Amino acid sequence: MRQAFTPACLIFFLRKVCCLLDRNELRIHTTEQQFVPPRNAFRFLPVLFLVVVPADLWAQAPPKASQGNAASAVSAEKALELAQQGRCKEAVPALKRLLTSQASADVRKRAGGEGLRCALAIDDRDSTGEIARLMYKQFNDDPDVLFMLVHAYSDLSTRAAQDLGRKAPQSLAAHKLNAEALEMQGKWDEAEHEYELIIQRNPHAPGFHFLLGRLLLSRPDPDGKLTQRAKEAFQKEVEIDPNNAPAHYILGQLAGRANDWDEAIAQFTTTVKLDPNFAEAYVGLGLALISVKHYEEAVAPLKKAEALTPGNPSIHYGLATAYSRLGQKEDADKEFAIHRQLTETKPASERSPNP
Repeated sequence: MRQAFTPACLIFFLRKVCCLLDRNELRIHTTEQQFVPPRNAFRFLPVLFLVVVPADLWAQAPPKASQGNAASAVSAEKALELAQQGRCKEAVPALKRLLTSQASADVRKRAGGEGLRCALAIDDRDSTGEIARLMYKQFNDDPDVLFMLVHAYSDLSTRAAQDLGRKAPQSLAAHKLNAEALEMQGKWDEAEHEYELIIQRNPHAPGFHFLLGRLLLSRPDPDGKLTQRAKEAFQKEVEIDPNNAPAHYILGQLAGRANDWDEAIAQFTTTVKLDPNFAEAYVGLGLALISVKHYEEAVAPLKKAEALTPGNPSIHYGLATAYSRLGQKEDADKEFAIHRQLTETKPASERSPNP
């Protein structure tokens, strides 16, 4: 390891050099051992200082403020230029630094847009995610930025799906992903085939009977046969996984459609026990209790649902009905008024049907 130069070292070194420069003019006072350099030695002092001071100390000297600002401006311009030239491997690190700098919002926004494009172009998924996170943090109310993020995350999702299909095409995950994609496209038969294939291979795997039942309920069902098949799929799901709250909830809905209120109440009750924040299940439970004229019991789940999802007209209509049957006219009128207000202010497409 390099030894640090101290003033004593410098004097010692200067003394030795001066001895070489002019032996005849070197004078030392023996009383105090004080070194007196020769008269010609001082003209070599700047040179000696350059020799003695390590180079790395010079590198640590801070640049002038004006030079630093100019360098930042050049860096920003250069980073954007590299991205536009397609030199993305060089551009991405600089663009990320620029995005976290004190540059103007317009410059940072341009840097983020170019950074997303470049990172995706070289398939740098880590940088894509990092830039997307920074962009959302700084510009989460900018529609242009949100548009870019939609496409960036969609692109990342597509690439991950391609990785899954390439690396594990016969896995359960690959079949599930394919079934979901087919379902979204409305290709019901193909999607159903994928789910059935998964179930045949793993009949006791949790979740897949639920997905099959959901698919069957999504299909056009003119004769009602698919509803029965869906019910059987959900029943199988709760046998495999008794803690599947959504499966219990849908079984409660199906029971309600069939006017099997005891079964509906049982399924909705199980749902809210498994998931105390399942607002729709509280609504279903309250309306089912009203259907069997258990008005007083219906109030509590409906008020819980209103606390979880305020502004749902069906909840207030159910409360109004329960209060009316209990003879609480003032409370009933209040709830009917809230229901009317909500249905009048909400668009028709968002209004919940009355029970």
